[in-house]
Amino acid sequence: MSATAGATAFTARIGRIEISATMAINNEATTLRSQGVDLVDFGAGEPHFATPEHIKQAGIEAIQKNFTKYTAVAGIKELREAVTARHKQDFGSNYSFEESIVTTGGKSALFNAFQVIIDHGDEVIIPVPYWVSFKDMVEFCGGKCAFVATRADEGFRLTAAMVEKALTPRTKIILLNSPNNPSGAVVSPEDLTAIVKLAASRGIYVMSDECYVYLDYTGRPFSLGSLTEYKDSLLLMGSLSKTYSMTGWRLGFALAPKAVIGQLQKLQSQSTSNPTSIVQKAGLVALTASQQCVADMRAEYIQLRERIVSGLRTIPGVKCNMPEGAFYAFPDVSEIAARAGINTTELTSRLLRDGHVVGVPGEAFGLPGHIRFSYATSASEIDRGLERVRGFFASL
Repeated sequence: MSATAGATAFTARIGRIEISATMAINNEATTLRSQGVDLVDFGAGEPHFATPEHIKQAGIEAIQKNFTKYTAVAGIKELREAVTARHKQDFGSNYSFEESIVTTGGKSALFNAFQVIIDHGDEVIIPVPYWVSFKDMVEFCGGKCAFVATRADEGFRLTAAMVEKALTPRTKIILLNSPNNPSGAVVSPEDLTAIVKLAASRGIYVMSDECYVYLDYTGRPFSLGSLTEYKDSLLLMGSLSKTYSMTGWRLGFALAPKAVIGQLQKLQSQSTSNPTSIVQKAGLVALTASQQCVADMRAEYIQLRERIVSGLRTIPGVKCNMPEGAFYAFPDVSEIAARAGINTTELTSRLLRDGHVVGVPGEAFGLPGHIRFSYATSASEIDRGLERVRGFFASL
């Protein structure tokens, strides 16, 4: 078979998606590092903290005790019970063991949920800016994205009225992500409740990606799971990755109606099967032991947030909201890009090649004119990176 013939053999569905923008940036950064270039990395979408020691020891102990066999597809019972118990304690939710599933990372929970809910032509409402993978996940399973624009000068606020305008008879899911990646915006509990009520009245699911739910700096973290009377309309997707600095461990979960969980189990049984056994034991300790490590990391993020935002605001031509959660700043650099006569994708690429700072362009999140900078790094790296950004922008 010729190379051309082989290329045409790929499925239509794989052609509907693109490589993750963050992966593309990381690949370019890796190439530069291999050439000896010193980079300041504001691109990483993961905590800079090490996994807490007691969680690491639980994984080591699982290996030493030979807990290395297959488990139940949906995860060991103790872990699923710990997920629901932790969620109930922290958010007042009311999920049973049968309404939970443990997955290979939060991304797996999201991907599988789209696969079992969305059919060809079904629509998913996605607020903008959005996490890079949402659009491609929906389009991979044949769905259509209905984007709802939010405004930086309004703090990226999302309301039920904005969502209602985008509803059609084909709407199956309203997708929420609060705190938001990339903007760090937090949708208020009042607005979230109004959106859930709207969805329930129309027989539509609300899928809530709560990956950053514990990194909410507005007050007590809020989960849609607290709206127990609307449980049948909710699909909650969670992760231990950001909360416990366990990104590489790959452990997530979903909380949803029992019938949905059954379908997720079926799909998982034919794909990844159970999450890694030893990781499940580490996750069990993360959820059931002291939560002081979560509070400590959150407190440091707040300090780092102040440092990067105050620094960005001193750079001529840059405007930056104060993010209310997660660990990203999302400055408006449209004035800089316009002055240079380029878009923000090219601006970010040149910042990497010539300024030696890693960021992710706003185009990846559906909002050109911005760059996402992660402040999940040390204070000294933030200072070093800000000086490089300042110098590079001044040179344009």
